[in-house]
Amino acid sequence: MSPGRLALVTVGCSWGGLAAAARLLEALPAAFDVPTVIVQHRSEAPSTLVELLARHTTRPVAEPNDKDRVLANHVYVAPPGYHLLVDRHRFSLTTEGAVRYARPSVDVLFESAADAYGPALAAVVLTGANDDGAAGLARVAAVGGLALVQDPATAERAAMPAAALAAVPTAFVGDIDELARNLVAASTGPVPQ
Repeated sequence: MSPGRLALVTVGCSWGGLAAAARLLEALPAAFDVPTVIVQHRSEAPSTLVELLARHTTRPVAEPNDKDRVLANHVYVAPPGYHLLVDRHRFSLTTEGAVRYARPSVDVLFESAADAYGPALAAVVLTGANDDGAAGLARVAAVGGLALVQDPATAERAAMPAAALAAVPTAFVGDIDELARNLVAASTGPVPQ
């Protein structure tokens, strides 16, 4: 990976997130090989989220285990009941208390990834009914990462993207296809500022 290019994409969503995350994966071309990590708020019960998202991409989709390596060309989904953190090469799982009423929490993922990847990170906030992700997106922006937010007018629930925009007014705002195009551009050249 060349300096100034994306090394990791993180995505946070809640209410309406399955459809939004699926659309984002569909909009990314098969050649998009940047590891992508998704936190979708959900209950601790087992679900078919991985299988459902896998229908929308040719890339492998999985829930990472503690200490798994972050691999190019993969999509990772935070397992139910765990916060998912990332360092430069590996995932960590924790059962610490809920953050913003959620475990997994978008803020926890974004903040850990910002610390590990700095300006080589992109963070995307999609639809949701609370403000999880706003503080994490602010951390991403503070370290020079790429902050992207779904246009609240296009979100099934506007609260999460609206809170993210309040925290990071300079974030790129667009519909899901525009967000995907921005990620592709950042993966092939200098990260847009």
